[in-house]
Amino acid sequence: MGKIADIIKYEGDNSTFIWKHECEDFNSMTQLIVHESQEAIFFMNGQALDLFGPGRHTLETQNIPLLGRLLNRSTGGETPFHCEVYFINKTVQMAIKWGTPDKVRIMEPNYSIPLEIGASGEMNLTVSDSRKLLLKLVGTMKGISWEERGMGFTKSLQNCFRPLITTAVKSNLSAAIKEKNIDILEIDEQLEVLSEGLRKKISAGFEEYGLTIPQFYISHVVLPENDPNFKKIRDLHSINLQTKLANAEAIVKTAQIEADASVKLAQASADTAVTSARRQVTLEQQITETEVAKAQAERDLIKAQAAATAKKLDGFAEAEIMSAQGYNMKDVFAADVQKAYAEGLGNMGGNAGGGIVGDMVGLGVGMAAAGSFGAQMQNMFGAFNPQANAVAPAAAPAPKAESIKCPSCGSDVPGNAKFCLECGTKIEKLQENEMICPHCGQKTAKGKFCGECGGKLVQKCSGCGADIQPGAKFCLECGTKL
Repeated sequence: MGKIADIIKYEGDNSTFIWKHECEDFNSMTQLIVHESQEAIFFMNGQALDLFGPGRHTLETQNIPLLGRLLNRSTGGETPFHCEVYFINKTVQMAIKWGTPDKVRIMEPNYSIPLEIGASGEMNLTVSDSRKLLLKLVGTMKGISWEERGMGFTKSLQNCFRPLITTAVKSNLSAAIKEKNIDILEIDEQLEVLSEGLRKKISAGFEEYGLTIPQFYISHVVLPENDPNFKKIRDLHSINLQTKLANAEAIVKTAQIEADASVKLAQASADTAVTSARRQVTLEQQITETEVAKAQAERDLIKAQAAATAKKLDGFAEAEIMSAQGYNMKDVFAADVQKAYAEGLGNMGGNAGGGIVGDMVGLGVGMAAAGSFGAQMQNMFGAFNPQANAVAPAAAPAPKAESIKCPSCGSDVPGNAKFCLECGTKIEKLQENEMICPHCGQKTAKGKFCGECGGKLVQKCSGCGADIQPGAKFCLECGTKL
């Protein structure tokens, strides 16, 4: 019997999956120390007995029931026994390299051209079932690692699983490229997708031995640069790329043209809007000016009408005063004639040349020339001249004075009258080319507008369109009432 160990603990490195303790003889009170991320399994006669997790354990029959019938306790002593202890490292082994020993044949999906590519990478590996891994892979070896390490590590996981990895990569990589229609020249963009697909396919083979693959990576794909078929694919890819670039440039140019057209259209719309706004402002200004002029004309018209009304009222007032005093404009005219007659009589005696008869004749001639009291003078002359009593031929009728229109009421007024016989408005004597404005009542030259207030002088008949003189109440052409 060899050396009896009192303390059993792991003395391997972190890259080892399973490590066998070199001591095989133990006391029943030996201390077993298991670190975190480790498990320990007792073997006896090629049979796996019990499994211990992290912590400090005392080896005795209560802890190892299967050894109870083999161990005999002595009073106050310790009973030695013989068995094997394996430590299983359950940490994740990172960056374990893998690779295919030869090329992988694939069918390029876009052009259906056969190619051969190589693939390699890394993976992470950890123990999921310690007992399964120990029973299927260990045997009588001192331990197992991914690669062969030291004496006794006659079997490595790399050698064990290389055929599984190679077969899975060859059978699934080509299928995945074809299924996902991956361009071989763009395969680096799809490595993550391909890696995950291969991990799922390979994991089943590792789980059968109590191992699991958390991550699987394809880090490098070797392309057949010297293969004529690959060169054809590269040329075709270049042509396609140039075609895509040309199409993209055409699209960019089209978009640029459309953008320029949109900008020009927007600018034209903006210019049109500005022009329209300016025209609207100008029109509003013109409308405003027209309204101002119209309002001024209305004010002037109202002012003229007020002045005419005032004159009319003055005439009415003067006529009322005369009526109240018992006379009118005819009496005033008669009084003026009598005054002139009286003054003529008073001056008769002072005529040295012809005497009173000559004065009377001169007065009669003057009064006859003035068109006043001709008949009375003739009667007076008849008393002094007997021949006057003789029958004289009938005198020609005096020409009828031309009548005019009253600017206030529009009534016919004799041409020699100074006031309107209807409304009493004073009648201004007009020249041939003058007329009275119906708006302001002032004299102005004949035309279409007043020279004083700008009021319209000529009115158009609504019935026949003929010119209507100011103050008229009916159209002289068709008789339409104004």
